[in-house]
Amino acid sequence: MTIRSGILAAGSMLVDHVQRISHWPEQGWLAEIHHSEKCSGGAALNVLFTLARMQIDLPLAGVGMIGEDSDGDFIVQLLDQHQVDRRLVQRTRSVNTAMTQVMTTPDGQRTFFHARGANAQLDLPHFAAIHTSHRIFHLGYLLLLDCLDLPDEHWGTRGAHLLAQMQQRGYLTSLDLVSRVGEYQALVVPALRWLDYLVINELEAQSLTGVRLRSATGIAPPDAFAAAATWLVQQGVRRRVVIHAPEGAWGQEVNGEGRWQPAWQLTPEEIVGSVGAGDAFCAGVLYASHQGWPMTETLKLAHTCACFNLHAANALDGTRPLAEMQRWMDQAICVTCTAEAGRITSAEKT
Repeated sequence: MTIRSGILAAGSMLVDHVQRISHWPEQGWLAEIHHSEKCSGGAALNVLFTLARMQIDLPLAGVGMIGEDSDGDFIVQLLDQHQVDRRLVQRTRSVNTAMTQVMTTPDGQRTFFHARGANAQLDLPHFAAIHTSHRIFHLGYLLLLDCLDLPDEHWGTRGAHLLAQMQQRGYLTSLDLVSRVGEYQALVVPALRWLDYLVINELEAQSLTGVRLRSATGIAPPDAFAAAATWLVQQGVRRRVVIHAPEGAWGQEVNGEGRWQPAWQLTPEEIVGSVGAGDAFCAGVLYASHQGWPMTETLKLAHTCACFNLHAANALDGTRPLAEMQRWMDQAICVTCTAEAGRITSAEKT
């Protein structure tokens, strides 16, 4: 019997062109670009590269579609640099690599302008021959993968079909979504019964479950997060549901207890950007789940990964080796301890 180890991440692969701007302008007006850089982006790459930079010594591999262009070359270079297996990353000449223009304001808030590119072509046939020995298969972002979001008469969606196939091949399956306006239950709910892990933010959970988790007056109490997580478990998620927000995260063990873990505090000066912070949080959940950590320690690590992500304008440069982040985590202060200190949270806008 093969001992499974490592994480296989599939889905969105793109290049973020990050622009740090002076302010968000009114329509028709000008804002200055103070700094420009490019970085890999998308759920698959962000999770894989975060894990690689944590130096966790687990096998990592990616599945995706990129173009035969300079952005595609950039992604290949980074995959090799981070020692991520790219044999399942395919290239096409028919469409460019997906890309996003990310506008980041001085307070760390960001706005995205996205071209789906080659990601839109990723489909079931690309996974037909995949039988690796990785333990976890992670897919993201559903709602941005055109072919996998298509309806399927038997499975509900092609994405649900994929997750069912991967679970039946022995993988523990994981899913992340993208935050989008509108109702998208029909695209997501069919996949839930084929998941072992679901990691989403409070706005995505609110849209899926109908449980109000955030309003104009702020975040809902943990009991509301518990209700949303319970609904998601009832749809079929098999092991863990994690719902994260700027103020903290709710983790629910299926057939076990739920837990609210406040986020860590950062001063405004410590925050450079928040591109990929949600993916960094997800990477922490996946690593801790892979290692069998309890929920409390899982959420603490996930908050720590998000926190370090905020130290850089792009999705990667803030991440540090796991041992260094754990030392920082041991002395970190949670949001409830300094609520009156004028600080903001580690998971801001994840």
